Amino acid sequence: MSLPQSTEDHASTPSVREKDRWWLENVYRGGASQLTARVVVSGFLIGGLLAVMNLYIGARIGASLGTSITAVVLGYLIFGALHRVGAARRIGVLEGVMLQSIACSAGYMCSPLTASMSAYMAVTGVVVPWWQMILWLLGLSVLGVAFAIPFKRRFINKEQAPFPEGRACGVVLEVLHDRGTPRAVDPSTGGNVDASGPARLLVFFGVCAGMIKLLQSPAILSKLKLGFLAIPEMLDGWYYRLSAARGLWLPAIGGIPLRELTIRPSFDIAMMALGGLMGMRICGSLLAGAVVNYCVLAPWMVHRGDIHSAVGADGGMIVGFRAITTWSLWCGAAIMTSASLWSFVSGWRTSLTIFSARKMAGGGPAEDPLRSIELPNAWFLAAGIPASLVMVWMAWNFFDVKPWLGLAAMPLVLLMTLIAVNVTALTSMTPHGALGKITQLTYGALAPGNVTTNIVAAGLSAEVALQASNFIQNLKPGYMLGARPRLQAAGHLIGAVSGACFGVAVFYPVFLKSNPSTLMSEEYPFPAVVVWKAVAEALTGGLGALPYSAIIAALSGAVAGLVLEAMRQKFGERFPVSPMSMGLAFVIPFQVSLAMFAGALVFCACEWLHPRPEGRLNRVVVQNRETTCAGVVAGAALVGVAAAAVEVL
Repeated sequence: MSLPQSTEDHASTPSVREKDRWWLENVYRGGASQLTARVVVSGFLIGGLLAVMNLYIGARIGASLGTSITAVVLGYLIFGALHRVGAARRIGVLEGVMLQSIACSAGYMCSPLTASMSAYMAVTGVVVPWWQMILWLLGLSVLGVAFAIPFKRRFINKEQAPFPEGRACGVVLEVLHDRGTPRAVDPSTGGNVDASGPARLLVFFGVCAGMIKLLQSPAILSKLKLGFLAIPEMLDGWYYRLSAARGLWLPAIGGIPLRELTIRPSFDIAMMALGGLMGMRICGSLLAGAVVNYCVLAPWMVHRGDIHSAVGADGGMIVGFRAITTWSLWCGAAIMTSASLWSFVSGWRTSLTIFSARKMAGGGPAEDPLRSIELPNAWFLAAGIPASLVMVWMAWNFFDVKPWLGLAAMPLVLLMTLIAVNVTALTSMTPHGALGKITQLTYGALAPGNVTTNIVAAGLSAEVALQASNFIQNLKPGYMLGARPRLQAAGHLIGAVSGACFGVAVFYPVFLKSNPSTLMSEEYPFPAVVVWKAVAEALTGGLGALPYSAIIAALSGAVAGLVLEAMRQKFGERFPVSPMSMGLAFVIPFQVSLAMFAGALVFCACEWLHPRPEGRLNRVVVQNRETTCAGVVAGAALVGVAAAAVEVL
């Protein structure tokens, strides 16, 4: 896949109007089938399946899996099978884009059920009626789309932000649906682009990644009696087993074993592929932030007692990621917040025009080449204001949140959305939990002692930011392939209905069982609910409830974010540090940052060792980096989701 808009050089030269006109003339496919009836039905059903799958996974591990590539491949396989038996024609590439928009939106709709809303019910002991829960989830989605609209044209059209997972999804769509069919002119050669080679690469690396992921699923291998073929995901597991048997020395920092600090080498093939898509600057910043947090600050705070630890049966110290991130998220969130704010404020011309489509396009309405197909920024006010008022009303009537406290959440929603989109644009990882804690801290000061308001208001801001950032990421493959943004927005809202209905229909009878005390069981621990509940109870006293060191870390992080972002803007791509990535490293395990860095390093080494374009490795890996990484992510995601579902069920 080779689009000029996807390159940093192209992103920094033409005006927005020139980019939009080029896109309209060379990429946009106005006459292709897009949001057809069969796409709506299939996307609705596939999205419901993915929503339920993420609900189970969230109940077990407190996280959700990216579903865009999974939805694309499932849609392609289903319609391919129907085509072979003569029941339907194959799905078109833009139909695939719309199916992805619907299904991926549905897949993320269960996030409140595994986090803030379940925490609310666990704290109050009150079961939210199912119809209220559906309305609340749909309101979050509508508000997320509304708040995303002003940022779409900036991050996708103007800045050409990478959105690695969205870009990988676009590559998968391109290769699956247009194999061997020239679709566009290669701007570097002037000739047609043949997708047959990338198609083979996509399949090959997808199958390899899927096999690796399958061999990293011990529960499935044990049932098949193939445990001897298992590939460990943690590459240091053998040493810890040998140490336990023979009493070998355990690597540690300040007496804390490295594995308790999440400092472990992992063979996470999907994260390595995402690292390859991000590049060395972003992944190097991730690793640098992880080293500062987990190798320096975390051991220091453990010995101070600000990060809680325990003593294991063998006498060793037990810390773990959850205890570390409870402290470190304040520094990481401060870095991301200050960097995002400085980026927004320092580019004041863009900031002033971000809510005006005609100014972003460089002229009046008649001069905007995308005026009839782009998401109008007027929709931000037309949909955002009514949706905000409805959400405030629901928070008041459903959860007893005073209207003025609900209204106070709206500026925070805009701020959280800005931060979330900034981070997702670079890494495809939305710091959902960390953003919620910022709002929880704010409401700890605004409504001290009110745990329910703390959870509901924080959940409102964090979930809307998650919806907005994922909606913009879903627009990335559509922009790459020439889809109509307005139809993708409609698809996103259709998917929201699917995810809310399917998720609630499964959550209430399977997990809630009319009694909030059944949540957080040994079988389904709901880890995110535990964190939301604990932080809400701790922060109802405001800043005074935080350790003094966390406040100092937050202030230091805010200063660091401002300085790093100012330097990044001054020196551009020559500046080797991404402040958003450094901040994100404080709220994800060290092993994830390390895996992403390793993936970026592999591609960098291939390019350095084999610089000749005619070389085989250069042609296969370097020149097809996006296709290679997309294949790995797709294969690992499909098998990983299937394996997780099988293990849970």
